Parts: sequence; C-alpha cells; structure tokens
Amino acid sequence: MGSQLESSWMSRLGDEFAQPYMQALCEFLQAEEDHGKRIFPPRENFFRAFTHTPLPAVKVVILGQDPYHGENQAHGLSFSVPPGVKVPPSLRNIYKELNTELGLPVPAHGYLSAWAEQGVLLLNSVLSVECGQAASHRGKGWETFTDRVIEVINRDREGVVFMLWGGYAQSKGAKIDTSRHCVLQAPHPSPLSAHRGFFGCGHFAAANDYLQSRGDKAVDWSLPPVA
Repeated sequence: MGSQLESSWMSRLGDEFAQPYMQALCEFLQAEEDHGKRIFPPRENFFRAFTHTPLPAVKVVILGQDPYHGENQAHGLSFSVPPGVKVPPSLRNIYKELNTELGLPVPAHGYLSAWAEQGVLLLNSVLSVECGQAASHRGKGWETFTDRVIEVINRDREGVVFMLWGGYAQSKGAKIDTSRHCVLQAPHPSPLSAHRGFFGCGHFAAANDYLQSRGDKAVDWSLPPVA
C-alpha cells in the first residue's frame, strides 16, 4: 500500500509499511476482499488526503474517525463526499457553523477537495470500512498509522491548527505540543452532539486568525460549485 503515499509523507512514514501492525492490516484487508466484502473507499483512495495535502502544505488538520460506510460516500477525505452524493448530517452542521461564523452560503454539495488543496488535511483515524458496517475496521492497525501521522506533523511542522471535534479526536490529539501548534476542541458536529457546543465554537474564524497572526494565508472556507 505504501506505493500510493505522496512522497513528502512517504519520506517520513515509509518505515511504517514494514512494521508488523501494517503487515497484519494488509492481510486483514486482503482476507476481507477475498471473502467478497466490499470495502470503502476504494483501495486507491485510502491515502487520498495525503495526495491532496502534502506535508509541507499542511496548515489545518480536521480529524475524523471512520470513512462513511454508505454507497459511494467515502473517497478518502474526512467529512467529504464526492460530487453528486447527498451531504451527510455532520457536514451539514459544519456548513451551518460556517454560515453563522463567516456568513458563507451553504454549499449544495459535500466535496471538500478545495479545502484540502489549501492545506487542510482531512484525516480520518481509520482509513477503510466495510460497506454498511460502521466502525468495522477499527482496531485493525489504521489507528497506529494515523497516530504516526499526527506525530510527524507535531514534530516536523510548526503553527498548524488542529480541529479536534468530539472526545475521540481529542484523545487522539492529546500529545500535540500546544506551544508550537493551535489546538481547537469542541463537541462533534454529529446531530447527536452538535448542539452541545459545536454550534458557536468559532473554530473556522479562530483558525484563520491564528494563521494570519503568524503571517500565513487564511483558508478560504467557501466552496466553489462542482460540475
């Protein structure tokens, strides 16, 4: 799988693909496919977030948990869905917060690649899932790999904004050096929890304020239409 990883990430993470946990993960995924199980996103999109956002470009990390497990939803970017797919509930709530904070119109689509191209790493903790089976690939090794991703950003970059929504993301980001990076925490944007403090969190404006205070370019959180 490592051959799919963008070069700036591969130079930091290439050794992970020789580790026992990664070998076990590859064997698990192959066995699932051999048993006829459908895995999302397609294998060629497991590392798509890294392709869109090379390590030197990372300005913001939005940490999700698992890929969407519905038909045609997952494509390798956390919270995002391909053009033409209905906007999922958590993303609808993200759009509501953006509208409240920054006055941005609510997009008609859920395709977030325009954020990724600006340096927003849309990283899930687990990078695959079985069709229709939420959280089915948790505990199989992906978490170890994405912990290493966070360690690399924490160590090799400076001035990155981490948006940690919900207890899971917050525990995963617990070791981030807050003297060198900006860590923003809020409840998850899921309909089950958004009203507990995600709405009104101010994270998107706060991220841009922080970036600009360091002389970095703000993120344009508006999304262009898609064909």
